[in-house]
Amino acid sequence: MTHLDSIYEAVLDGQAPAARAGVEAALAESIPVATILQEGLISAMGEVGRLFEANEYYVPEMLMSARAMQSGLGLLKPHLALGGVKSAGRVIVCTVKGDLHDIGKNLVGMMLEGSGFEVIDLGTDVSPEDVVAAVTEHQAQLIGLSALLTTTMPSMASTLNALTEAGIRDQVKVMIGGAPVTEAYAAQSGADGYAPDASAAVRLAMALLA
Repeated sequence: MTHLDSIYEAVLDGQAPAARAGVEAALAESIPVATILQEGLISAMGEVGRLFEANEYYVPEMLMSARAMQSGLGLLKPHLALGGVKSAGRVIVCTVKGDLHDIGKNLVGMMLEGSGFEVIDLGTDVSPEDVVAAVTEHQAQLIGLSALLTTTMPSMASTLNALTEAGIRDQVKVMIGGAPVTEAYAAQSGADGYAPDASAAVRLAMALLA
């Protein structure tokens, strides 16, 4: 088994120490950073997404795989810029104002990172003003807004309005998700798309930034 195979298997099995060891070994063998990222980590997370959609993996397995991927990615990050590896895009993720739920948001962030995106996680209970400031500061191309309560969904619309008022709505794509959120609400609020789960969020992010 090659080092790339062992990284792939470790991520698929949700084994963080093995993923980290595989990345360390691959770097020691001078395997190109872009190859480790694409053929080890990103391809494994692609398969995790496929297994999730086929109902062979569930949220706990997906979280374990995402954590394993992140442990390997942590080692790669210092080498990525040096190796000239271009990110798939810069994404801000957060849970909207009034909402403290973060498991879904964390999973989306990890899956996006595992697919080559640069992720800025603002955390939970994030105000529209803070989202606007972060978009400007980080020059983000995409925002992922999460809400798990029906009562906090209006904060999504408020955030979209704040982006419009700041004059930057046309500079950034916005996708929304969370248990009570629907495709219809996405259209009504003016978002660019809706994702029902983390795997769909990755596909949507790629489509929106294509």
